[in-house]
Amino acid sequence: MTNATFVDGRVRLARTDADRLPLVRRLGRIEGQVRGLRAMIEADRHCLDEIQQIRAATAALREVGLLITGQHIAAGLTLATQPQDREAVLADLLNVLRAGLAETR
Repeated sequence: MTNATFVDGRVRLARTDADRLPLVRRLGRIEGQVRGLRAMIEADRHCLDEIQQIRAATAALREVGLLITGQHIAAGLTLATQPQDREAVLADLLNVLRAGLAETR
């Protein structure tokens, strides 16, 4: 389980290898998608194929963002049980949620 501390008004995650590995693997696949997109553009592939590749990479990045947000919320809710930090931790959680929602607008 990811551990967290509350430092300088922000929740700071200390991910375990089990929490970090799925993120790193997904990012590796996204890197491959982007390299594939570059090759498609260099080869003058059909625009629809290129756009579909962009949409796939964008969706994959969005999923990584959701995983990170989920980890942050889970860790932050644990920290929010400590009364002295509750309001500040909840404010940080809302900031992370706002940042994640801003990309979908």
